[in-house]
Amino acid sequence: MGRPTAVVVGVGAERGLGAALCRRFAAEGYHVLVAGRTPNKIEQVVLTITTKGGAAAPVPTDTTKEADVIRLFDRAMAPGHGFDPADLIVFNAGNNRKIDFRDVSAELFEDFWRVGCFAGFLVGREAARRLVPLGRGTVIFTGASGSLRGKPGFAQFAAAKAGLRMFSQSMAREFGPLGIHVAHVVIDGGIEGDRFLSRQPDVAKQRGEDGLLGIDAIADTYWQIHRQQRSAWTQEVDLRPFKEPF
Repeated sequence: MGRPTAVVVGVGAERGLGAALCRRFAAEGYHVLVAGRTPNKIEQVVLTITTKGGAAAPVPTDTTKEADVIRLFDRAMAPGHGFDPADLIVFNAGNNRKIDFRDVSAELFEDFWRVGCFAGFLVGREAARRLVPLGRGTVIFTGASGSLRGKPGFAQFAAAKAGLRMFSQSMAREFGPLGIHVAHVVIDGGIEGDRFLSRQPDVAKQRGEDGLLGIDAIADTYWQIHRQQRSAWTQEVDLRPFKEPF
């Protein structure tokens, strides 16, 4: 038996959920494949992990491209000497911004769908193809409250996230009996990471202490999902700051 392997798809800035997930899994003894579109960002995440004695490797990946995703999983299932095939997969890619519905072009709508839904399908499909023969594994999708309700200015985002939620449910019903734990995490609120803090600093300040979701706290929940006994698996969990009014 070698060191277990995890794959986190959609890793960006060090102060972001993807990076926090990588650090959490590495702290639990996993070799983490850090997958994202920006090489210097994922390399920094890997450096942080390895300098603390953890194991990680960067894998530049555009998760909207089928060939990239297949190549990522080829590596995940043969990660190298001393490492076991991956048994923990997280899809964390996403994009979000408020846009007047009348200003949403066909190209923009498709881009949101490709990042938020189609990319998740590619990751989920490859995870199922590789994990089912092994009869074990966890696949977790990062969702959003937009998958439950559409709000003004977020139609393009809600449509993509709703699609992601639906096929995660289909996967759970299809592959749960085969030993694959598929879960969907609804993130309901702003995440206290670089993206939110840089784009909406005034909102972050207004919300005050514990007004945003802590990235390490979210990562704890993902790890708990992975460690659940199969007699009581979670398919969906929602997370929000205690101040969030639902």
